[in-house]
Amino acid sequence: MTNQAKSTFYSGLQSTLDQLREQGLFKPERVISSRQGSEVMSEDGRMLINMCANNYLGLSGQEWVAQAAIAATEKYGYGMSSVRFICGTQTVHKQLEQALSTFLGTEDTILYAAAFDANGGVFEPLFDENDAIISDALNHASIIDGIRLCKAARFRYAHNDMADLEKQLQAAADKRHKVIVTDGAFSMDGTIAQLDKICDLADKYGALVMIDESHASGFMGKTGRGTHEHFNVMDRVDIITGTLGKALGGAMGGFTSGRKEVIEMLRQKSRPYLFSNTLAPAIAGASLAVLERLSSSTELRDRLHENTAYFRQEIERLGFTIKPGTHPVVPVMLFDAPVAQKFAARMYELGVLLSGFFYPVVPMGQARVRVQLSAAHTRAQLDTVLKAFEQAGRELGLLKN
Repeated sequence: MTNQAKSTFYSGLQSTLDQLREQGLFKPERVISSRQGSEVMSEDGRMLINMCANNYLGLSGQEWVAQAAIAATEKYGYGMSSVRFICGTQTVHKQLEQALSTFLGTEDTILYAAAFDANGGVFEPLFDENDAIISDALNHASIIDGIRLCKAARFRYAHNDMADLEKQLQAAADKRHKVIVTDGAFSMDGTIAQLDKICDLADKYGALVMIDESHASGFMGKTGRGTHEHFNVMDRVDIITGTLGKALGGAMGGFTSGRKEVIEMLRQKSRPYLFSNTLAPAIAGASLAVLERLSSSTELRDRLHENTAYFRQEIERLGFTIKPGTHPVVPVMLFDAPVAQKFAARMYELGVLLSGFFYPVVPMGQARVRVQLSAAHTRAQLDTVLKAFEQAGRELGLLKN
């Protein structure tokens, strides 16, 4: 590349970055200098109430979780320096896979470095040009990217729209195998997929069902097993992908769970599994401890849902528009991207950490701040956050009463 070409490349990047800033679409990073938790310390030393982490059960900063990671590190070491099928599998990895299978009600589970890898590696080994993948329009980017790597025919149905799903199943009628793919719970809207109806349609048209449980495992359903427990369809879902990096401890790591034939094929042919280092023993050990704790009590799950119901009720009482639902993801709709940025910045000044979301993360004109409730939040913290919402809303002219 010539010096002129290099100059054009870098100046073009800078021009695009400048445009993002001018349009209010640039995404700044908030740096914290403490453990993750309901309160965090910013890099300038301020304490902030944290309303934007996927720390649904409040486990990310818990000392007992950290100690479980330390114990696993002391026993198994820092890392494996290898992939699983060469010399990168330890007993702790097999124990975690078994524990996840028991928790989710499946036959077997395979671990990945991240849930993005789980979704990126699930389609290509299982489906080809003779098959069809029918995907919800708002599925996570990792599902979309995973589907792109597969040669199967692609069909998309309108978000959570069962009539359109049936139309797409009819359109795919000539395909050998069909799989309906949906997030169990959608991270931007807090929508919960209608899994009971999806499973009914799958039975009617001879399709498989796959769900991504990243925003559900650990707290959806009466014992926290996920959206398939929430809808009483635990024995009707074929493939489950998910993460260890949200409710289940909050570090990183992903998994795919299902019938033993599915998981064995992924062990043989899933590229992110075959060509990525093994999940760190510390994460595997701590995740195993988390699953043991969640299997013995629903206390954290119950507290999370109490906090969610309270916040949803009170934020609407203030006059804000939210996406309806019961999930701890609560999108507070501001619609305009620069307004969402200004609102998040003002909340930061008022001692509340949350983020604005806007195109292309959400559709154009659907900008919002996304509040995420945690079992770790106290009622006093939630009341403080609500007061800050009211103040910022009035200052920015968003509240009329």
